[in-house]
Amino acid sequence: MLASAAALLATPAAAQLVPPAGTPAAPAPVQQPGAPVGQTPPPLEVDVTGGISAPMPIAIPPMPTQSVVQTPAGPTDRLGRQLSEIVANDLRNSGLFNPLAAAATRAIAFPEVTAPAYDYWGGSGAQALVQGYIRANGDGTLTVGCYLYDVSARTELTRQGFVVPPSDWRRAAHKCADMVYTRLTGEGAYFDSRVVYVSETGPKANRIKRLAIMDQDGANSRFLTAGSSIVLTPRFAPNQQSIVYMSYVGRTPAIYVYELGSGRQRLVVQNVATTFAPRFSPDGRYILFSMAQAGNTDLYRVPAAGGTPQRLTNSPGIDTGGSYSPDGSRIVFESDRSGGQQIYVMNADGSNQQRISFGGGRYATPVWSPRGDLIAFTKIQGAFRIGIMSPNGSGEKLLTNSWQDEGPSWSPNGRVLMFFRQGRGNAGKADLWSVDLTGVNERRVPTPLDGSDPAWGPLRP
Repeated sequence: MLASAAALLATPAAAQLVPPAGTPAAPAPVQQPGAPVGQTPPPLEVDVTGGISAPMPIAIPPMPTQSVVQTPAGPTDRLGRQLSEIVANDLRNSGLFNPLAAAATRAIAFPEVTAPAYDYWGGSGAQALVQGYIRANGDGTLTVGCYLYDVSARTELTRQGFVVPPSDWRRAAHKCADMVYTRLTGEGAYFDSRVVYVSETGPKANRIKRLAIMDQDGANSRFLTAGSSIVLTPRFAPNQQSIVYMSYVGRTPAIYVYELGSGRQRLVVQNVATTFAPRFSPDGRYILFSMAQAGNTDLYRVPAAGGTPQRLTNSPGIDTGGSYSPDGSRIVFESDRSGGQQIYVMNADGSNQQRISFGGGRYATPVWSPRGDLIAFTKIQGAFRIGIMSPNGSGEKLLTNSWQDEGPSWSPNGRVLMFFRQGRGNAGKADLWSVDLTGVNERRVPTPLDGSDPAWGPLRP
C-alpha cells in the first residue's frame, strides 16, 4: 500500500519569496551588453514547436544551505546537491535543456543565491542559471528556495519557495524544475506528477502483474497489489485519491477501484458480464468502461460510487477504449463496426457517433489530450506505433517507429506521451518509454521491474 504523501505547500506569496537572511537582494536588471540603449533585451525562451535542434545550455549548481542540519531525509548539504541533480535531470529529460556537466559547474556560497556571478556563468556558456537553497526549519519542515536568472541579460526571471516535510523533498525539486520549464517554454508544468502502471515479472506465458505507482521520473516506485491476480489498464481519478483498473479475480475480467488512502478495493459493477477498459470522467463523477454481453461489446458509464450502468453505444462489434475530452462533453473510442479497428468520437451521452480515422491499418487505445487539441493512439500496421491526430482526424503523425509500442498516456501539460514497448519473442520484456510531440526526444522511463499500461496522473496538489 502506498501511504498518501503530505501536500506540498508553497510559501505565502511564493512568487515574492523573501531572500534568505544574510543574503543581498537580487540585483536590479541591467542592460544587456551590446544592446542599443533603452532597448529591452530579447526574452530568454525555448521554442517547443519547431523540434529540438539545440537544447538550451543551463547551469544548475548545488543548492547551498546556511548551516548543515541533520534531517530525517539526510543532512541539508547532501540534500542541496540532490535537489540540484533532480532539477537538472527533469530539465534534461524534457529534451529542451542541456544542463552543464558537474565539471563545468562550481559550488556557490549561500549569499550568492540572490547575487549571481554573471561573469563566471556567462563564460561557462550557460544561457540560463538556476540557483537555490535549502534550510531546515524549527518545526521539522524544510524550506527550498528556487531562483531563475537570464545570464546574458543579468536579470532574475522568477523565483518560488516551498515548505515541505522531509519526506517530500523530491517534490520541491520537481516544483523548481516546473517553475523553470514553464517560465522558459510558456508550456504547462508536468514534473511534479505521478504515474500508475502495471509492474510485470516472470515469463510471458505466466506473467505476474501488479499495480504500481511512481513519480514521473521513475523514483519512489511502490506496489499497490500483491500480484495474486492479473491487473490491467489502471487509470487515476481526477482527484488522485483512487485508481480504477481491470483485474482477473476469479478469472473473470472485472473493474475495481483502489483507494490510495486505505488500500481498500471495491468492485464497480456487480453481477454483470465481463467488464474492462475503465476510465474516470474529468469531473470524477462517472466511470466509462466496456461491457461484453451476448456476443457484443459496448461502451457504458456508471456513477463512480456505483449504480446502474448506462449504455452509450449499440453497434454490432466491439466498442472499447473510451476516453473523455477535457471538458467531458465528448468521448473518443475504438470500434471495429466498419470491419477493422478505427477511431470514433461521440457526444458524452452517446449521440452523434462519427468515425475520424481513415488511414491504412488499424487504430487502438485512443486518448484525448488534456489540452483538448489532439488524440493519441496506437497505430497497428505491421508494427505497433504511437501516433497523434486532431479530434477531427486530420494531421495524423506517427511519433515512434519500434516493433511494438502501445498504450499512450498524456503528461499533465499535453506535451509528452508515455507508453510501453514490448520486446520480441518469449524473452522480450515490456518497458515504459516517453516521447514528446516532435517525436524526437524518445527515452526509456526507469522502473524496478518490467512495466506496461502507464497512466500519467494530473499535477499533484
